[in-house]
Amino acid sequence: MGNRIETSLNEDLLATLQEEHYVTIATVDAESGAPKVNAISWIYAKDSKTVRFAVDQKSKILNNIKSEPLVTITVIADGSTYSLTGKAFIGEDVMNNVPLKLRMVEVKIEEVKDVMFYGARLINEPKFEKTYDEEAALKLDNQVMKALKNA
Repeated sequence: MGNRIETSLNEDLLATLQEEHYVTIATVDAESGAPKVNAISWIYAKDSKTVRFAVDQKSKILNNIKSEPLVTITVIADGSTYSLTGKAFIGEDVMNNVPLKLRMVEVKIEEVKDVMFYGARLINEPKFEKTYDEEAALKLDNQVMKALKNA
């Protein structure tokens, strides 16, 4: 069911993005002007119009957003691929109660588009595993997600 365009997350996407989920974010490179894509998993949908994510305070994503705040987040879920486009705002401070120096970015969603090509449905969503200490990864993930929810 490709190319449906909405202005907010539907209930299924909202639920998907209220748990850690693999997504990509596209920004405009501040130096070259070229599109840049990064994979992230610390993402949380505050509501149907607002998505938050966390990145290292030294991430190039932050410099790119300062230069051009329009971003696109790609979400693979519910058998399809969705493009979430909106304006990104960088939080003022390093996130509290998280041992890493992370910054929160909040995206005000302007467009949600089903970009799956016609006549197809995804049968598997991307899965990932943390390749460092499982216990430490779980603890850090919980801290980051809690900070995103409570910001």
